[in-house]
Amino acid sequence: MATKNRLGLIVSLATALLSMAVPAMAQEEHGFKNINVIEDFTDNGFQWFRDAQLLAAGNKQKSNAMTIGWGGIGTLWGRPAMTVYVAEKRYTKEFMDSVAYFTVMSFDVKDSKVLTYMGSKSGRDGNKAQALGLHTAYTANGTPYYTEATMVIECRTMYVAPFDPNGFKDEVPKKMYKNFPAGIHTMYIGEVINAWKK
Repeated sequence: MATKNRLGLIVSLATALLSMAVPAMAQEEHGFKNINVIEDFTDNGFQWFRDAQLLAAGNKQKSNAMTIGWGGIGTLWGRPAMTVYVAEKRYTKEFMDSVAYFTVMSFDVKDSKVLTYMGSKSGRDGNKAQALGLHTAYTANGTPYYTEATMVIECRTMYVAPFDPNGFKDEVPKKMYKNFPAGIHTMYIGEVINAWKK
């Protein structure tokens, strides 16, 4: 009995050590290097989302991405955080609601066709990444990203809530949603857990 217990303990310890040994993403994988968003993120936060980024969610079986022009970066609950917004009729919302992680990616200006295509086509009609010739890779958490990106930020969702129209205290959101075909947006706040840049 004691030998059986010792064997079980050894197996448990070995499993724990192996799981700790798996890197989030190899430092040089696909040309990316780890960055610390607190110290190394030098972009203007007020312009970063305005320039459009790519949001991706899903798993190794199925995933989707979409272009986003809204978002926020900063600190929440003592953690580096990123907020993104997805309208209720967007295909990507299904993936955001079914997984715990998402990635936000930047692309070089010369790859603006990626952001244009991802923002104008629906993943319901076909594999957008495949159509663009993008190569999908995955973090250690199984979060999809594209190797052609120049920066990848991985987030773990901490809070999700749709906008409540009763909370609109200004004409800006009221006018926005008056005739918005994609429906009201849901806010996703994620803790930034990994970041890589080329």
